[in-house]
Amino acid sequence: MGGDVALRLMDADGSDLHLLFAEASRIREHFKGNSTSLCSIINAKSGRCPENCAFCAQSAAHKTDVQVYPLVDEEELVRCAKGAEQNGARCYGIITSGTGIKPGKELETICRSLRRIKAETSIDPSCSLGILGEETARLLKEAGMVTYHHNLETSRSFFPSICTTHDYEEDVETVRAVKRVGLKVCCGGIFGLGENFSHRIELAETLRELDVDTVPINFLNPVEGTRLADAHFLTPLECLKIIALYRFMLPNKSLTVCGGREKNLRELQSWIFLAGASGMMTGNYLTTPGREPEQDHQMLTDLGLTVGECA
Repeated sequence: MGGDVALRLMDADGSDLHLLFAEASRIREHFKGNSTSLCSIINAKSGRCPENCAFCAQSAAHKTDVQVYPLVDEEELVRCAKGAEQNGARCYGIITSGTGIKPGKELETICRSLRRIKAETSIDPSCSLGILGEETARLLKEAGMVTYHHNLETSRSFFPSICTTHDYEEDVETVRAVKRVGLKVCCGGIFGLGENFSHRIELAETLRELDVDTVPINFLNPVEGTRLADAHFLTPLECLKIIALYRFMLPNKSLTVCGGREKNLRELQSWIFLAGASGMMTGNYLTTPGREPEQDHQMLTDLGLTVGECA
């Protein structure tokens, strides 16, 4: 699907909008069936990030109330993985603040934890450690990492409005490096940063070109003290249009709805699957709380969806 067609679809309103969601749901069911995937994360190292991303509570450029702490120890990383497994997640992400990770104690701790998670759980572990190259990606893969998560956040043309401390191409090259060593890639963005639908289509086209495996769809939850603190929440219907857009443009990819769904979608959270999503993050997010996992499981049961393997 080209950008012009996608833009016309986004003009759908009223009963046409319901037809748009129905078609997106049909595409999801064709490629993904009635199974949905659940993922969970741990904020393994928080705060003092030198990047100046406008939305981020962990950026050193902002004054927020976010907790600041170094990398948690191996036991905590493994314990939380086991907790995620008990809550039905099959993918568990170790996420650290900062531009990237370098060889040293932190990387060694993460690799030891990955080995234990693979040995002691049925979890497919993933990591989100910032910008990295092939050598580090290979070390993580050998330790048991299945998927590397690295969001592009927004389109290339809009990115300078969000972050100026590194170049967009560094993020793109990280995705390419991870793919070269044979890892799965989880890569998407955050919506509600001030971008328009053309920017959203541009990001989808980049993700399609990179042939990523899973696309996390986040909606901005503005945090006091950040540059986007006064941004408005997206409307529930606009969020659902974004999900449908990505299902049309990336029909066979896993679309996982993550941060911000509670605040932005409100009473329409269950509609994410009707709009084409095939997974969601359960539990807490990086710096904001999520819903209780039991609520998410009940929602899936009510929709007639089952929980399957990690996408």
